[in-house]
Amino acid sequence: MEGARPAHQGGGTPPLQVGASGGGIPPFVYQGFPHRVIFGRGRITEAAETLKAVGGNRALVLSTSEQREVAERVAGILGDLSAGAFSGAVMHSPVEVTEEALRAFKESAADSIVSIGGGSTTGLGKAIALRTDAPQLVIPTTYAGSEVTSVLGETSAGAKKTLRSPKVLPEAVIYDVELTLSLPPRLSAASGMNAMAHAVEALYAKDGNPIVSLMAEEGVRALAGSLPTIVRNGGDIEARTQAQYGAWLCGMCLGASAMALHHKLCHVLGGTFDLPHAETHAIVLPHATAYNAAAAPEAMRRLERSLDGAPAADSLYDLLRTLDLPNALRDLGMPEGGIPRAVELAMSDPYYNPRPLEASEIEKLIRRAWSGERPRVDA
Repeated sequence: MEGARPAHQGGGTPPLQVGASGGGIPPFVYQGFPHRVIFGRGRITEAAETLKAVGGNRALVLSTSEQREVAERVAGILGDLSAGAFSGAVMHSPVEVTEEALRAFKESAADSIVSIGGGSTTGLGKAIALRTDAPQLVIPTTYAGSEVTSVLGETSAGAKKTLRSPKVLPEAVIYDVELTLSLPPRLSAASGMNAMAHAVEALYAKDGNPIVSLMAEEGVRALAGSLPTIVRNGGDIEARTQAQYGAWLCGMCLGASAMALHHKLCHVLGGTFDLPHAETHAIVLPHATAYNAAAAPEAMRRLERSLDGAPAADSLYDLLRTLDLPNALRDLGMPEGGIPRAVELAMSDPYYNPRPLEASEIEKLIRRAWSGERPRVDA
């Protein structure tokens, strides 16, 4: 679950190039977010007191069907504060599911939300909060990062749109690394690459600033260093801790910055062709990075420091292959015949991007991502 502010492409105020030659620190604005973050092993036991601290007295516990057992465990920890569970969260937050969950929320007389899982569950909780202003406690089990943002992406009639609103920002987050141990290594890798995309785009965001750039660089470093270990040994608690730390930082970047081409493409592809969210981000990221490389040199230098010193797009592509993830959109079920439609949608209502969008070049980008080719820096 991610988002962006629609804006003009190219021109206007350029993205902040912190540390670029010619120097100093330029003027900037950094807006912190009013939420409580609890990080560490075993912190799930603090769910009840945390819910009370944000004003919740009767919470509907949300999850996907796969996470029902964990949701029931959380409901047990909440005790009298639990209003029951809804385990129907799905990808891309379709409005039909939100309406069903809203009925459960009202019928249970809930006044708050506890979301446990990944971006799908967090998105559903945000959609309910948007409509009810109910306080939220999120307990992530993936590296999605949306739990620390005021961004909501919803899908209606096959189109995914995003919005930003303080009403959807969760009031509290509990990061209990032990809950990520059951996330299969391959899904962990995809989720981690998805998180890295937030930081990559924050580095060349129109509204970037030195604080976000520091978080972005550190977040990429932590994830790139830990994900290969998790793929080899999903039970490595130190690697899991590093990955969750990195994902939190990358989520903070998403919350503090407008996103660009990468997120626009992934919203189009995921919403139009019902592609798996994290895997789509993982595949597209090297190609979107290559597209913007020449237009965002300082961002690329920071990424190279966080990765292995090679060109950023190549490093991200090689990391994708090291993690044994799909590297082609066709492997996710996207039809080749859908590429022209994806280009059309990507060009409509574009997000700000450091390099102006050209339909012919966007088509080349999508075709490379569709076939699994190595990314190419064309300009």
